[in-house]
Amino acid sequence: MFDAAVFGSLFLTLFVIMDPPGITPIFLALTSGRPVKVQRRMAGQAAAVAFGVIAVFGIGGQQILDYLHVSVPALMIAGGLLLLLIALDLLTGKSDEPTQTKDVNVALVPLGMPLLAGPGAIVSVILAVQHARGLEGQVAVWSAIAVMHVVLWLTMRYSLLIIRVIKEGGVVLVTRLSGMMLSAIAVQQIINGVIQVVHTA
Repeated sequence: MFDAAVFGSLFLTLFVIMDPPGITPIFLALTSGRPVKVQRRMAGQAAAVAFGVIAVFGIGGQQILDYLHVSVPALMIAGGLLLLLIALDLLTGKSDEPTQTKDVNVALVPLGMPLLAGPGAIVSVILAVQHARGLEGQVAVWSAIAVMHVVLWLTMRYSLLIIRVIKEGGVVLVTRLSGMMLSAIAVQQIINGVIQVVHTA
């Protein structure tokens, strides 16, 4: 009752797209300045939000997009623009302001969506669910999704140990580097969306 090939294929695809090692410095940058208990809770919240979004689109993603008359390229461009705004805040140091630290739950946006549950992951899951054959395929698909989010949660939760080593100065450096990486991811996502629009035009 389990298709190992489907599980392995989707898990590897989601691992590359969601990139647990790459999300670590961004998670540290966005949650810096908060108590450790809050950071751990946010790691769980981010993974839960991402799983919820992925699950919703896995169950009825194509119908949702069709109903809203939203194309996949439009979803990619919108997600890229949102990530670019967050990246600019990290690069300019606005993320260090107390208002952001106290008032904004970054576990929801941008961590849960669109960093983790971004257009790439959503489209991959929609296609995997549509192409899964029988009960074995569906079990493999949803198992891969669940295991991937457990890996994400563990990666973010235990990345907090890095803060104890790099101290405050290291966190600032990680924040700037994360902003640069995130801006590149955002621009690439926008480019991919524009390319798809041109191809379908």
